[in-house]
This record gives sequence, structure tokens and C-alpha cells, in this order.
Amino acid sequence: MDVSAHFLYFSGIRKGLSVMKKPQLLWVPYREVRHDQPDDCLHYEQIAVRAAEMDWTIPAHRHEGLHQFQFIESGGIRGSIDGREFQAQSPVMLMLAPGAVHGFTYTRDAVGHQVTLPASTLSQLLGESELVQTHLKSSFVISPEDDSVGIAEMFARISREFQRSDVGRVPALLALVALIAVRFIRERGEQFEREAPKGLRDTLLQRYLTLVEQHYAEHRPLTFYSEALRVSADHLSRTCRNLVQKSALEILQERLMLEARRLLAYTPMPIAQVAGQLGYEDAAYFSKSFGRAMGHTPSEYRALVAHGVRRVDAAAP
Repeated sequence: MDVSAHFLYFSGIRKGLSVMKKPQLLWVPYREVRHDQPDDCLHYEQIAVRAAEMDWTIPAHRHEGLHQFQFIESGGIRGSIDGREFQAQSPVMLMLAPGAVHGFTYTRDAVGHQVTLPASTLSQLLGESELVQTHLKSSFVISPEDDSVGIAEMFARISREFQRSDVGRVPALLALVALIAVRFIRERGEQFEREAPKGLRDTLLQRYLTLVEQHYAEHRPLTFYSEALRVSADHLSRTCRNLVQKSALEILQERLMLEARRLLAYTPMPIAQVAGQLGYEDAAYFSKSFGRAMGHTPSEYRALVAHGVRRVDAAAP
């Protein structure tokens, strides 16, 4: 299995029941939720708000510094996250990690909820623990095994609180979204343990992938990772090859190139700025590395995407 699946794990989706009635729609743009000092602590809206305005199709985009939790309680959804396509029927739990490029088409009868909040706020809510980095660093789409009614009610409580102005509104909203985040973590963990290939459940590999996510743009040597994990570089690379048929360095390079493709395809950043954001001191060296890995220069890749070529390699966004 391609190790990139670790960064975007899709579990089996099964058909479920719809139980909630649509509350009144509320229109608030995403920009209302700011990264550092939000006007509100989070943003809630019904799926139908934005979907109906855009003919039920949300074009590909990304949220920097924001986590988003969606729950589809009736209807269906299809789309892609970082180039990996999926299709699912309710009930569906969907978590979008910061920076993930995503676009969706909902069925016209879709009923559901979404909550968006700064990743820094979520980290504080969960006690600065490793829950966010370990369990919410990569997007996933799953179907709850049971109690979809309870999950819908959690979102409905957020909806009711969001539209009120009572004393204690912000602490109440934060407490509710913390419970939602924990519920998503538990559901994803249970399904991952049951359905993920054995290799992706390996503790050393998981710890390495977590470190890669934190440091890939720092261009650290492999010894930095192996020393942090208290194993030799050879043992780390051998473990990766045995489990996912890629060396530790290949995994690291793939993560770096994924972010490069995201920035080139979905931002107007000049190539030199993309290189700098990815930790390259020399833009020419970045272009050479990207061309060697992807078979196209950054300019060629951007032009292909602009002309509607969705995939110029097996893993393109």
C-alpha cells in the first residue's frame, strides 16, 4: 500500500439513517474565522448553506491553519482530498486537516453540518497533548459504526449554541467542539485498527510519519529522525521498506513534494516563494529537485494544472 494513504486514510463507508431535521440556515463566510485572532472561536454552518449557493459543488480549495469537521447525516457526497477521490453515502464523518486541498459535490438532498476552527485553538482545547499531531494531522473519511444519532445531536447542540448570545457561549462552544474532535479521533482509531493494513499500524512507522509531518520542510537529515525515534537510520529505513516498500528518505521526499504540488496548484505564490516556504534556500535547486521527482519543472506543472490536467503523475493533487 502506498504510504501516502497514511496522510489521507479512507475507511469503508456504509449506508446509514437520517434522523435530524434541518434547522434554519445561517450564512457566514469562511473568512469570518481568522487564524490568529478569530472574530468568533469557531464557525458552524449547515452543509446546505454553501452547497446550495454553489449548485451543490464546492470547488477545490484549502484552509491554512484550520481544522474542519463535517458530518453528513443524510444524502451523499463525492469528491477528492489531495487528489484522492472518494464517494460515500450517509452517515459520513469527514475531517479535513490544515492545508489539505479538497473539493466536494453533495447530493441535492444532503443534510449535514460542518464546524471549522483554528488548529491552534483545537490544540489548546485538547490540552496541548499529541492528540492533534498524532490523530488529526491528516484528513480522513469514515462511517460511524453506530450511534449516528448521537453524533448528529452533538453537531445540533453546536448549531443551537452558535446562534445564541447567552452568557458562557464561547466556553460552551469550545467544550462541544472538543467533544466532537475526541469522537472523531475515537471513531477513526477504531476503524483504522480494524481495516488498515498491518504495516500502517506499526508503531515505529506511525511515529516516523508523525515526525515527518512536523519537520518535512526543515530538510533535516535522516539521522535527526532516527535519533528522535531511538533507532539507527538503517533500522528505520529497513522498517519502512518492509512495511510500505519505500525507504525512509523516499517517504520524507514524497511529503515534501506533496506540499510543493499543493502550493503550485492552489496558490499564486511565485516559485521562489514556494521554494522558501518549503525550506529551500535556492529556488533553482528546488526547481531541479521538483523536476527530478515529478518529471516537470514547477512552471510546467503549474501550467498543466491551469489547463485542466488533473493528474500529471500518479500522486498529483
